[in-house]
Amino acid sequence: MTKVSPLQSHLWLSGIRWLALLVITSAISIYLDYSSVPAAYLLGALICAITFAVLNQSVKLPKPCLTLGQGIIGVMIASSIPVMTLNNITDHWTLFTLGIGSVQLLSNGLGLLLTRSNVLPGSTAIWGTSPGAATAMTIMAESFDADVRLVALMQYLRVVIVTVTAVLVTHFWANDLTTAPQPALADFSWQITSRTDFLQTLALMAVSIIVARITRLPAGPLLITLAVGLVASATQVVHLTLPQPLLLLSYTIIGWNIGFRFDRSILAYALKILPSILLSIVLLIGGCALMSQVLVITMGIDPLTAYLAMSPGGADSVAIIAASGQADISFVMMMQTARLILVLICGPAIARWLAIRQLRSEKVAH
Repeated sequence: MTKVSPLQSHLWLSGIRWLALLVITSAISIYLDYSSVPAAYLLGALICAITFAVLNQSVKLPKPCLTLGQGIIGVMIASSIPVMTLNNITDHWTLFTLGIGSVQLLSNGLGLLLTRSNVLPGSTAIWGTSPGAATAMTIMAESFDADVRLVALMQYLRVVIVTVTAVLVTHFWANDLTTAPQPALADFSWQITSRTDFLQTLALMAVSIIVARITRLPAGPLLITLAVGLVASATQVVHLTLPQPLLLLSYTIIGWNIGFRFDRSILAYALKILPSILLSIVLLIGGCALMSQVLVITMGIDPLTAYLAMSPGGADSVAIIAASGQADISFVMMMQTARLILVLICGPAIARWLAIRQLRSEKVAH
């Protein structure tokens, strides 16, 4: 009888663990996808990884996988911002500055309140209440010493609640919804319109990741790929192209990376502070709804369009909802895109500044 060495036993267990992780993650993600849950593949991977972590069955992800995931997310965000939208934003910069700035101030105020109330540590609340770009904010938060697990909980809980609320509001204003969100698997194909565009996109991503490693910029693979991608897209040097499976893979990698950091103690803490997090999300949605009435009164915009335009995050879900109802989707997406750009550019600086101020005030108090 052949004796199994410890190394062989370890490899077998590791292989079984990876297989179980892939199968269970796929099952949860596909179920959420066909249930029209936003960010289904990221949330599916997150739920599965948390379960594995709590059961002490975590899998260590290779660092290059995380870097690749961030790079793909950067390209995805850059490709989702149309050049025409950027032009429209610059033409009406006053309106967009006031609308976006008010949402940003409200979210940062709630984050600071959660921090000063000792509900959440350090800059975690400030990153967690950031109004948009949930995946990007979660990735960047880790680079600025925030608790990425709690940031992820706050961000994706907000995305789900904002989406559900937007659906209910749209049903109230427009009862003839005809367009249902398509599951991501409906477009699951490696087919691309141009092999040249795809290769150029991969080259852009590779160069951006190399620059990120050299500069050691926090969340560099995401931010540098995003910046280079926006410039390349705006100047029409590169037509950014990524097949659907690569996007789903990046969502899964990011979800696993966050989920494996959980343990029983952090899960218990998250459940303890959940009421405070839910209250902050409700206040943010309510505040944005009130501010949307300013657009109705001053600009003559219809209430549904104004509400969806000011909705704090979940831009892709909001776009589907706006198209399903009777809202002006072009205005909604201009406002959502403008806030996404502001959050990505100013979010890290604002969060860091508020975190430093909070730290100084704590030192003075002691």
